[in-house]
Amino acid sequence: MAAPPAPPVRTNFPGRVIGLLATGAVVLGIAFVIAPRALAAREGASFGDADALRGEFRTAFDTYWRTGESAFPADLQRIVDYWFRYHLSKAVIAVVLLFVLISLTVLLWRAFVRTHDSSTNGRLALGAAGVVTTAPVLFAAMLVIANIQGAIAPFASLLPFLIDGSPDPALAESLDQVRQRLTEAAASGERAPAALDVMLDDFTRYHVVVAVAAALVAADLLAMSVLMWRKSAAQPAHSRAKRVLTAFGALSILTAMAAIVVAVANTTNAGDPVAGLTALFAGGW
Repeated sequence: MAAPPAPPVRTNFPGRVIGLLATGAVVLGIAFVIAPRALAAREGASFGDADALRGEFRTAFDTYWRTGESAFPADLQRIVDYWFRYHLSKAVIAVVLLFVLISLTVLLWRAFVRTHDSSTNGRLALGAAGVVTTAPVLFAAMLVIANIQGAIAPFASLLPFLIDGSPDPALAESLDQVRQRLTEAAASGERAPAALDVMLDDFTRYHVVVAVAAALVAADLLAMSVLMWRKSAAQPAHSRAKRVLTAFGALSILTAMAAIVVAVANTTNAGDPVAGLTALFAGGW
């Protein structure tokens, strides 16, 4: 009499959900690259590529600097508004992408820990997939912060276009005047003309955003590492759950340290915007 077939192995693997999340992450990644330009475009505020945007911003900035006024001319306001919408669109997509990647990573690592599959290859595949999705989570978090920064301080985030490549003679003259005014501001503390004051204020705001965001991220990661290690201590020795929790606790600490460095560096720039902006116009962005 033939032996009855062995019961199927229970894996606890949410394959359909993981597949949907992985597909969503790919779609959002593509949308992050393609969609913001279209979402930011308005009548008279559409740019073919980065070179076109750079050229128009340089011309508009030169005009703005020569007026000496604080209010943006129409051409510069159009570009700044476009850049705000562009980064806002990217920030929204990046936030959704971040949550999708976090959900995908958590599910993969839970499946790795809980699966009853006796196949070594199956466990290795789950572990490898978890590792592969962990790095994009950190990258997506950086994208969220960078694009919130660009949306809150769009003018400051456009300034690197001024030093990217050789300027034409008119712009070169204006940039020399900016550098001279920054040198005078460093010596006397006087912010003049009004356009320089606007640049310094937006530059300060640009770095405050990152300093605050990085500090919040560091605090969250430190709290997460404590939670991970507490859970790890309650797991059986040499278990998969203990190894995974310990590894993520250590990763959280390392990432938190990097976030603290970023927070300190941006706090320094926000506290002394004249020095930071001087470094930018010297090519040290």
